[in-house]
Amino acid sequence: MGYEMASVALAPLFAVQGRYVQRVALRLPEPPGPRAGCEGVGPELRVLIVGDSAAAGVGSASQDEALRGRLVADLAHTFRVSWALVARTGATTAGTARHLAGRPAEVFDVVVLSLGGNDVMRRRPLPRWLEDVGALAALLRARFAARHLLLSGLPPMHHFPAFPQPLRWYLGATARRFDRALARWAASQPDCEHVPLTFPTDVPTGVGLLAPDGLHPGPLLYQRWSDELARRIRARWASPPAVEPL
Repeated sequence: MGYEMASVALAPLFAVQGRYVQRVALRLPEPPGPRAGCEGVGPELRVLIVGDSAAAGVGSASQDEALRGRLVADLAHTFRVSWALVARTGATTAGTARHLAGRPAEVFDVVVLSLGGNDVMRRRPLPRWLEDVGALAALLRARFAARHLLLSGLPPMHHFPAFPQPLRWYLGATARRFDRALARWAASQPDCEHVPLTFPTDVPTGVGLLAPDGLHPGPLLYQRWSDELARRIRARWASPPAVEPL
């Protein structure tokens, strides 16, 4: 059965399984820790991290062990990083845009985005979701002067053991469709980069990859995700070393 046929024929089963997951899934809190700060030495870099429960660090014991903490600690070796975290469990792309529109205008050089998983869960139509992404990007440019947007890819839901089959297959296939569309959209924007979220193939599945809820990143995935983001940020923002005159 193809994706389109399955999405219609199995919709009642998906709804039942979705309610089951909501009822029995382990609910992990957003970790404690500051949501804004400044650290490091070097040229100033203003970083905003925006998104959902993964951006908020769910699955980590503290913000230092989550995406924000790992990314800022890494970048602080190169930059004086002024950072803010605006993330909440359950956030959708359109909802995040509305929330940011109500915040005071600020200036950020780099924005890291982690959104889309909840849009998939809520069955947001793909064309509408891409409109949401475009509207959010426009808001970030206009209200927050963002010059470099890193759009994290959709999570690999087909690997999430918290979802029973066939819901896991369906959500995974939908997330991959959204992710491919996001990559194409980002490629059309000179200030955007798509950053795929993939499971590493050099470690056994389950070893530090997912949090105990089977839905959120574990320590290894947060570290891999942060490493890739930091690499891309340095590639655009770190000044090349000065060349000594001969």
